[in-house]
Amino acid sequence: MTKAKRALQAVALSALTLLPAVARAGVVVAQGLGLPPDASQDGHKIDGLIHETLIFIGIMFAIMVAWMVTACLIHGRKHRAEYAHTTPRGQKLLVAIVGVLVLADAELYLKSLFDMNDTFWNFEAADQAKDVVRIEVNAHQWAWQARYAGPDGRFNTADDIVTLNDFRVPQGAPVLIQLTSTDVIHSFYLPNFRVKQDAMPGMVNRLWFKPMETGEYEIGCAQHCGVNHYKMRALLTVLPKEAYDRWAAEASANSARGFDADDVVAHWGWDWKDPKPVEGDVPRAAEQAPKSQNGKEG
Repeated sequence: MTKAKRALQAVALSALTLLPAVARAGVVVAQGLGLPPDASQDGHKIDGLIHETLIFIGIMFAIMVAWMVTACLIHGRKHRAEYAHTTPRGQKLLVAIVGVLVLADAELYLKSLFDMNDTFWNFEAADQAKDVVRIEVNAHQWAWQARYAGPDGRFNTADDIVTLNDFRVPQGAPVLIQLTSTDVIHSFYLPNFRVKQDAMPGMVNRLWFKPMETGEYEIGCAQHCGVNHYKMRALLTVLPKEAYDRWAAEASANSARGFDADDVVAHWGWDWKDPKPVEGDVPRAAEQAPKSQNGKEG
């Protein structure tokens, strides 16, 4: 056995020995860098994709580093170039291994499509749930306005619950949000629930999640929206069902007492959009988008 082959085998063996450690390190890095605790029913699907991606990247990184180190050790000044009319078996094996790992991209892509269609974009299923909480969100520089339908079940009426930078939802119930913007593009980001959606002027976008852990969670804007972008911070509080019902009843009563039919600016809500995709859905959404204070859309 030549010196070059022995060196190649030694490096390959070292790489294979390191692969389990690299895989474990990928999970540790994913859990320790920028991922807050998951408080939702389906957030683990997002985390799983991130962890799997880091594991495959770590494996491919170890293989390529081992290959480059081998080339540096073998192909020195004293190495005499050798020409082969066929591809060595070792190189074929390396290409095959890397090719199998590249297929991981296709697996991740398909898994993400299934997760999006079956869960994160399945707005119809969320809207049909008996305990669903529907919220309309109006973003503007620099705050988040929330509107809940009151006991009458309709939006933009006297008993609506209207809050500013204060969202409250019940534990274990699907929360379906429709959102828009009155000025520039914002992005409604709930890191603890692994969901994010842009708020676009003239459009009504959607997102949904199911909170499973009570507590207070931050809402941020993931789109730079102006000089005071840092002020786009709100709080989402997950309450036990009984506590949420008490809060909703009290907040609705307070809104009804303070309702002013002549305050046009305060009536920014819209008719709830049907979650079923139909022809012409986007134009209707644009027509329903709230007006800005000067009477123009967005």
